[in-house]
Amino acid sequence: MSEQLDIMAIAAHPDDVELAVGGTLILSVMQGLRVGVVDLTRGELGTRGTPELRAREASEAASILGLSVRENLGLPDGNITSDGLSTLIRVLRKWHPRIVMTHPAVCRHPDHVAAHHLVRNACYYAGLEKLDQSVDAPPWRPQHLLHFAEVRHFEPDFVVDVTSTWKRRTEALRCYGSQIHSPAYKEHSDESETYISNAQFFEWIEARARTYGQLAGCTYGEPFQYNGTLGVSDLSAFLHLEASFQ
Repeated sequence: MSEQLDIMAIAAHPDDVELAVGGTLILSVMQGLRVGVVDLTRGELGTRGTPELRAREASEAASILGLSVRENLGLPDGNITSDGLSTLIRVLRKWHPRIVMTHPAVCRHPDHVAAHHLVRNACYYAGLEKLDQSVDAPPWRPQHLLHFAEVRHFEPDFVVDVTSTWKRRTEALRCYGSQIHSPAYKEHSDESETYISNAQFFEWIEARARTYGQLAGCTYGEPFQYNGTLGVSDLSAFLHLEASFQ
């Protein structure tokens, strides 16, 4: 019998999830949900760090996030293709996530674009009964597919208030000292600075959360796009959060 996750966040590299939705994942765990993360690659092409170091960083971050499971599929970094489809389908059928979240269609990093399409395809094909019957798990299709924000323009369908989890979210992100700005790591390394390893980028992460939080009437927010049309049966429950009319 397949194990059950309420939420599965799927991303191209270790640290992608923490950069985008760490606060939402922590909040979901605090609400009693089972949350998992799937990293598609080991990030072996990264300018800084090593796959082994990034694996340790991901493990430390997983503990702070409170994850029930974190898997790395070991797909080739820089070459995420449909060859990984069967592997990801097996993971979806194993864990039965009700909600899947992943990269948006428009991203700066080509791996993130490729991951977006791979996850969308896998979520659909995992529900086909006649596809890959060798998998020892019944067909499964997530009920909801969400896309999180990155560095390109992003118009959210909704914003999650992560003010209460922002401190822990930041702690989880700082586990990636090889990737995110970390003076201590830089003192012992001659590796080149990257797009995300400078101090200004770390400050931008907070600025982004404050910007989306302001739109939603909270201090820190994480934005999402919904894949499809969201049906509502209880309007009052759906709009239970208080917010100023804008």
